[in-house]
Amino acid sequence: MLQVISLLLENKPGALLRVTGLLSSRGYNIESLTVGRTTDPTLSRMTIVVDVEPHLRKQVIKQMNRLINVLQANDLTEGPSVTRELVLMRVRAAMESRTAILKEAEIFGARVIDSSVEGFALEATGDSEKLDEFIDVMRSYGDIEVTRSGTVAVSLEPRKVRLSSPVPTAAGKSQTTNGVINA
Repeated sequence: MLQVISLLLENKPGALLRVTGLLSSRGYNIESLTVGRTTDPTLSRMTIVVDVEPHLRKQVIKQMNRLINVLQANDLTEGPSVTRELVLMRVRAAMESRTAILKEAEIFGARVIDSSVEGFALEATGDSEKLDEFIDVMRSYGDIEVTRSGTVAVSLEPRKVRLSSPVPTAAGKSQTTNGVINA
């Protein structure tokens, strides 16, 4: 089953590698991964969609929360959240089908980004299933080229973000072993 994980992490080299390494070392396939800075340039928000058995989901979150640079990992799979994906598409089609393409794009809430004699460049956002349907419909009009952004998600739970910082040792520095902070 696909699990949607939202991570808040320090914007430092190696942070992405630690997260993906944890998942790949346990044999989990990453379906989608997006990362971007937050309003604080020292922090990034990462959204991962990974194929994990339902009974292992809590364990994956616990393991992520133990990683260096990860301040908070949340499972957004079943809780209240907004999940979206972006699709950019180029549709090459004959002139007689252009009006139908524009009507279909409007039905799916897509915007025309560019128009040429060969066709259109379209932009659509929504959940993955809706975008899959949009792509299937556009495929019937001609040759298409598709680029997908990957899933981004935000929790709708009314709680504050709880940041956990590395635990300092007596010498004032954190000790690390295999990417896990030890006190």
